[in-house]
Amino acid sequence: MLTYDSRLKDRFPRTEVLTSRIKDIKVERRSAELEKFKEEIVKGAKENYKLESLKDLAAFKAYRDFFWRVGIDPTKNRPASEALIRRILGGKPLPSINTFVDAYNLASIRSEIPLAAFDAEKTRGALYMRFANSGEEFLGIGMEKPMTLKGGEVVITDEEKIVAIYPHRDAEDTKITEETRNVILMTCGVPGISAEKLQKAKSLAIEYVTRFCGGEPES
Repeated sequence: MLTYDSRLKDRFPRTEVLTSRIKDIKVERRSAELEKFKEEIVKGAKENYKLESLKDLAAFKAYRDFFWRVGIDPTKNRPASEALIRRILGGKPLPSINTFVDAYNLASIRSEIPLAAFDAEKTRGALYMRFANSGEEFLGIGMEKPMTLKGGEVVITDEEKIVAIYPHRDAEDTKITEETRNVILMTCGVPGISAEKLQKAKSLAIEYVTRFCGGEPES
């Protein structure tokens, strides 16, 4: 489902990415059951983490190191899992997008691993992971106009377009909406993150999204 450019594998040989397909999901704007579950996750995060030491945790250090190496400043664009926990510790509410995105955000918090997801019907062909070329454009979720890439960022593409800056931001065109029925879920590894930790994050994400959105994971 995902192939890698050889140059990327040469530079980051211990980077592993897990992909899963989940079909026949039902995405809703909001779920009372999910909102109650959010409270449990928030409570757990407040008990398990301290804001002043968050950046020193092994998983977050691994993602920060990767960001620096590909030209992204992690003090301005934080890894998603760290950013979500920082919101909680800072007393801010978690984003409320839809039941699928909210559910996998909770899995990201619990696992400390960034996740990405794409509407499978809006991707074309197989996914490919490579370095961006200077001048390529990318329209991320919520952006008013495309950004021009410097070159060297790690991106995920389909056969036509960039669908994510890895493991940082997903594209507007392939985002999960209430109309989405089939999903590609991506568990984003970097050097320093064990295969076991990634697999646990993948399993947790599938558990949460199918709990609140239904659907059937494909083997």
